[in-house]
Amino acid sequence: MEESSKTEIEDEKSEQVVWSWGAGTEGQLGTKIVEDEVFPQLLHQPSLSSISSLACGGAHVIALTSAGKVLSWGRGNSGQLGHGEVLSNALFPKAVTSLDGYFITHVAAGWSHSGFVSDTGCVFTCGDGTFGQLGHGDYASHCSPVKLSCFVDQRAVQVACGMRHSLVLMKDCVGNQVYGFGSGKRGQLGVSNDKVKAVNVPRVVSGFEGIEIFGIAANGDHSAAVSVDGHVYTWGRGFKGFEDAYVPHCLSSSLKFIKVALGWNHALAMTGEGEVYILGGNHLGVLSDFQNMSPRSRHIPDLREVNLEKVPGLDGMKISDIAAGAEHSVIVTDNTEIRTWGWGEHGQLGLGDTCDQISPVTVSLGYDLNEVESIKVFCGSGFTFAVTMP
Repeated sequence: MEESSKTEIEDEKSEQVVWSWGAGTEGQLGTKIVEDEVFPQLLHQPSLSSISSLACGGAHVIALTSAGKVLSWGRGNSGQLGHGEVLSNALFPKAVTSLDGYFITHVAAGWSHSGFVSDTGCVFTCGDGTFGQLGHGDYASHCSPVKLSCFVDQRAVQVACGMRHSLVLMKDCVGNQVYGFGSGKRGQLGVSNDKVKAVNVPRVVSGFEGIEIFGIAANGDHSAAVSVDGHVYTWGRGFKGFEDAYVPHCLSSSLKFIKVALGWNHALAMTGEGEVYILGGNHLGVLSDFQNMSPRSRHIPDLREVNLEKVPGLDGMKISDIAAGAEHSVIVTDNTEIRTWGWGEHGQLGLGDTCDQISPVTVSLGYDLNEVESIKVFCGSGFTFAVTMP
């Protein structure tokens, strides 16, 4: 690493340091350069020095600062950046000024739409609304965040955006509820045992009566939730040969989970003890001995019996964070080591090449992480972000 880069990193150690890599042709890496990056790139953006969270979508990124402000960049053709009438791509972070009057506490990014939650529990959406995924009672698209007016006496705490659907976690005086809206053809809305093509206003997800949910996730045609007692629920497109689930199903496990991350064909789930398990099929981004076997020796298992499997190669390690892209996975160990595997065509694994990996490989950020307290990771469809905390 050049001496000037080392000095910049030392100067920034008192603040968040942001890195990006992978697909970048839409400006989603925030580097101001429209190309893929196979190595982690340090973002020299003063506006990102106080970010508290990121959300990565199909080819755009939403950043939330500790002061409740929102920035966005990347692909903007559907209004998903929330920059008003400007529908062009943004190659570096720009403020979503229409939300300046609110303190935003949570953000989400789908394929071509975005969601925001304020500290007062209001929900805002923008971007592509073709499938009703903005929740405004129509199929219109919006280039600036628009407040959902359908919730009364309820307070939103989280929003999640999938390929063409959205989820909202609401709190009220008697508990919480999850709502779904948008495309529902694979069951990802979870609102009915019957197939629902699309819903353009939020409807209550079935099956959570008496269950306290504290986290929700969406990606592709999948949805998931984690309960306070550590159970993971999934619905939508079936994993690894399973049929589509039109209402939430609890994963069969005695483990207690604290976070779930969804890809297009797989899911990661992390326990409170720092163990990581994977659910999914024999796709890129999913570990499986099945991939390494010769065609003649393969025995096709009864896929209905396949469930959560522990990610191999991590014995003795405690994992502090997880993230999943379309078909790649990222984990962070408690000693701030980043490991990636899966689809690597755009360099999203950060290993210096475009090869796929079927087991976790360590990513080098180019400097000593001993003084870094923690790292959070975030994945878009074919790109990755890492945020270090002093």
